[in-house]
Amino acid sequence: MTEPTTVAREVREVAPGVLHWSLHDDRIDFRSEAYAVLAPMRTVLVDPLPLSEELLDRFQNVVAIVLTSPSHQRATWRYRERFNCPVFAPRGGEGLEGKPDKEYRHDAQLPGNLWALHAPGPDPAHHVLQIERRDMGPILFLGDLLMRGDSGPLRFLPAQHQKDPARSRESLQLLLDLKPDVVCPGHGAPFPSGGAEALLEAAHSGADFGG
Repeated sequence: MTEPTTVAREVREVAPGVLHWSLHDDRIDFRSEAYAVLAPMRTVLVDPLPLSEELLDRFQNVVAIVLTSPSHQRATWRYRERFNCPVFAPRGGEGLEGKPDKEYRHDAQLPGNLWALHAPGPDPAHHVLQIERRDMGPILFLGDLLMRGDSGPLRFLPAQHQKDPARSRESLQLLLDLKPDVVCPGHGAPFPSGGAEALLEAAHSGADFGG
């Protein structure tokens, strides 16, 4: 089953043009996060989770769904039908229950001004997504590269939930020079500021969540 049975009923702004919703994911007994990237008269969903119909109706012209990882398909296929929009998924991803409309690779430019950065470790096809902003540092959508709870530092997923823990650490090292302002994990509260420091602390620690 790719989709949680719970439904989020609140959406919050993480940064200008980026919305976030969260729920307790009964499949993993932990919190999961989803995001929407807003542009004039259009919306791109990132790793979408079930959201109440009232809040979904507020999204203007959903033009695409983008996945960071095959394991984050969640409500993707239902929302593709609802919004009649294409799904973008990493090339080489395994375990998808539907066929993506387009596959992307490292350095691909995606809808919503998202740039794809290959970040293997959690999964060979795993990517981080970046938005560059003129008025601030980048925004990063981390997928499963790092996680946290309701608060606290970012940490790597427990080793048993990664395909290659060593590559996860290598992937993080390659992101440090980006110096993001905002970081948005796939599990755990986002950092609306201080993103660069949060990534650097995680790299220095090298610890797994709960370790």
